[in-house]
Amino acid sequence: MENKPSINLNKFISSTGICSRREAEKLIVSGRVTINGNLTQLGNRVVDGDVVKVDGRTLQAKPKTIYIAFNKPVGIVCTTDSKEKKNIVRYINHPERLFPIGRLDKPSEGLIFLTNDGDIVNKILRAGNNHEKDYVVTVDQPITDDFIKKMGAGIPILGTVTQKCAVTKLSTKTFQIVLTQGLNRQIRRMCEYLGYEVLKLKRTRIMNVQLDALKIGEWRDLSEKELKEINTMVASSSKTEEASTGIQKKKAPPKKKPSQKPNAFTKKSAAFRKNSPKSKTKSNSSSRKKRR
Repeated sequence: MENKPSINLNKFISSTGICSRREAEKLIVSGRVTINGNLTQLGNRVVDGDVVKVDGRTLQAKPKTIYIAFNKPVGIVCTTDSKEKKNIVRYINHPERLFPIGRLDKPSEGLIFLTNDGDIVNKILRAGNNHEKDYVVTVDQPITDDFIKKMGAGIPILGTVTQKCAVTKLSTKTFQIVLTQGLNRQIRRMCEYLGYEVLKLKRTRIMNVQLDALKIGEWRDLSEKELKEINTMVASSSKTEEASTGIQKKKAPPKKKPSQKPNAFTKKSAAFRKNSPKSKTKSNSSSRKKRR
């Protein structure tokens, strides 16, 4: 008889997300769990094909988390909207339901991640977490030193100034730029501001993952090493709005009470003076003079 891979019952119940392993043990002991219609006990194991129920309701195992790197062609749209004929999900046609992490403009090409793991998406996208992305860009006219300097220093677009970044000239009309921001059509808008038009834009790296030899229109699973490095990078990633914008909100300094001069008149000081022994003495003396 072939031995099938199995998992401890309490671990299986916990893996579906309904409760912890300890709570799962309580469910088992209280007779609320069945495997294939039979009551269970601690130590039972689950194999592929078994039907596990809690209080008569079938538990569904969570799908395996999937992370892929895709070399997006020009013309493919980074959306899951079924109304878009050229949406990225339809193009890849993966057996699992995936969604893109971030976006890459329709006229752009290159590396993009897709996954079914919603927990990791925001951590990767937050600009404040300094997750780098490399782009190789070709423009319509010769690149000057002034262009490189201004692109790296920050360009005013969309009501803000882009963060400082590394920009390197590769050839007469091609440069490389490393961004941590993800503003809408950021590189194209930056170039337009300086009077340049982008002819080709290709993303070649996201964090620790390189496009390398992955051909246009093809995808591959991320390796265990790549995933381990990504998880290490995002382990302390902030989920706050400040991180997504790269701007930290400053706390307002505590309000200082207005300083009072020694003889300044206030309601409090007036009341104090009125009730002071010295004030009462003067009041009594004044009343005596009036009587005389």
